[in-house]
Amino acid sequence: MQRTSNWRQAFILTALGACLLATPAVGTAAEKPNFVLCMADDQGYGDVGYYGNPIPKTPTLDAMAAAGLRLDRFYAAAPVCSPTRGSVMTGRHPNRFACFNWGHTLRPQEITVAEALRKAGYATGHFGKWHLGSVRPDSPVSPGASGFDTWLSSPNFYENDPLMSQNGKVVQTQGESSRVAVDAALEFIDKAVSDKKPFLAVVWFGNPHTPHQPPERLRQLYPDLPAKEQNYYAEITGIDEAMKHLREQLRQRGVAENTIVWYTSDNGPQGGGGGIGSAGPLSGRKSSLLEGGIREPTIVEWPRQITKPRTSDVPCGTVDIYPTLLDLAGVSMPGQPPLDGVSLAPLFRDQPQLRPLPLAFWVYPAAGRPINSGRLLQAMANEAAGQKVETPYGNDADAAELGGPYPYDPIPGDAALIDGDYKLHQIAGKEGQFQYKLFNVRLDPQEKTDLHEQEPETAARLQKALAAWQKSVLDSLNGKDY
Repeated sequence: MQRTSNWRQAFILTALGACLLATPAVGTAAEKPNFVLCMADDQGYGDVGYYGNPIPKTPTLDAMAAAGLRLDRFYAAAPVCSPTRGSVMTGRHPNRFACFNWGHTLRPQEITVAEALRKAGYATGHFGKWHLGSVRPDSPVSPGASGFDTWLSSPNFYENDPLMSQNGKVVQTQGESSRVAVDAALEFIDKAVSDKKPFLAVVWFGNPHTPHQPPERLRQLYPDLPAKEQNYYAEITGIDEAMKHLREQLRQRGVAENTIVWYTSDNGPQGGGGGIGSAGPLSGRKSSLLEGGIREPTIVEWPRQITKPRTSDVPCGTVDIYPTLLDLAGVSMPGQPPLDGVSLAPLFRDQPQLRPLPLAFWVYPAAGRPINSGRLLQAMANEAAGQKVETPYGNDADAAELGGPYPYDPIPGDAALIDGDYKLHQIAGKEGQFQYKLFNVRLDPQEKTDLHEQEPETAARLQKALAAWQKSVLDSLNGKDY
């Protein structure tokens, strides 16, 4: 593994330490925690009751926040969906494997959290929105090809009564969209419990992404709002009700005590100024590296270990999920490429934890790829019935190609780096020139007061660290990890 700077060396060694020094796969299933990773689609930081917003009816999420660990500075790796989901799967910034924008895929070479936990004896399942590749059975980046034993998945967001791909076969499901994913996960959990295996269930909801089509029952909970807002917040309440059912059923099955339920969102709320959804006290929305585009409402429950309610303002994010789960499961992966996340296990155990490494973000300029779930799944069903169809999404046959080479100079696109309370913005200009802004996001969550000139030493230190990190990402992009 090539190391190009002291900063990168410290970055890789610290991030990998919890995984590579752990004892591989020991103990009984009962000793290993189960994992349920839940993710909303476009839910803003302020779209929960527990942060003081009186509009969204989220009693379950509020109860989780009151009983578990509330992560108040938890960041999506990217301000759009597919890249963030790729970071959950790998513990790596998505630019390392060219998942630059929505509709981009994983790379088959990546080591996923499902593959790693399956090595440790876990049953693995994916339920809901995938958006990291096709859900065709022959795709090299389907859920099944990415480490999941079983899956009921949609290629992108989905609404009620959705068509879904069940292990590569299109099926018609019935019910409110969030509940469909949870019910499928519970069926998987039942089998894992029966087989006496610990489990990883990834439950990725399709809401509250547009087009906002909730059941009428949920819409009527918001009679005083305009129709668009009724539909939006009704979908959030649909997620909340699905989470309630999930938690109740985990308790009924006797597995809740040693099950980590981790809830978050993939990016900030959709829309520009005045759009539906709330980023709370933060500036920016989806597609922005401002706080409102990447800071997410996040809660962790683990009754056996998190025995009292706590809140944390330690900066952490979706890149930390992979190393945390591997640490807690006691598994390491040979040939592990550089990680951008660190294990949060000490934080879960109520031990002191200061993040040893910055969190870095980079929007590499690349177009998104439109993916219509209903149309693609119907084409799959027609094909299976013997009809000749043209599927615009194909089977991701090119996903294994790294592409490139990607130039090291000039570096394109906006980037940011968070180190403690400070956040540096690197704003791309013409001909490879950058503008830099520095904020103290603890004191200034709206990022209004630029400290770049007032604190030049801090700005210079973060600028140097960001440049070194981007160099390491370009090394990954250009194939040096494989």
